[in-house]
Amino acid sequence: MTGQIAFDDFLKVDIRIGQVIKAEPFPEARKPAFKLLIDFGPEIGVKKSSAQITKHYTIDQLEGRKVAAVVNFPPRQIGPVMSEVLTLGFPDADGEVVLVGVDRDLPLGGRLF
Repeated sequence: MTGQIAFDDFLKVDIRIGQVIKAEPFPEARKPAFKLLIDFGPEIGVKKSSAQITKHYTIDQLEGRKVAAVVNFPPRQIGPVMSEVLTLGFPDADGEVVLVGVDRDLPLGGRLF
C-alpha cells in the first residue's frame, strides 16, 4: 500500500467509462499490446490508448467492451502511437492485466466517484 492521500488528491484523477470502438494489433510495441480507440461520449470524445492486455483478450472481445480509463494524464508516446488515456486494469496471479469493468450499461463519459 502507498501512503495516504487527501480526498482532494483523488478528485484530481479523472477516471471515466468509455467503449472500445476499435482494437488493433500493436506489433511495434516492446511488449505485446493492442492499440485501442475508446469513445468517452460527446464531452471528451474518442481517444487513443495502448494496452498490454493480449494475454486475456482478443480484438473481438475488446470491440464494444466498456472500459475505465484515466482521461486527464498528458499524452504519452508509446512507439509510433500517442496514447491519450490510461486504460485501467488489475494484475492477475501471473501479473497479466485484467481490465476494470462495469456490470451495468452506463452512459459513456461517466466519471468514477
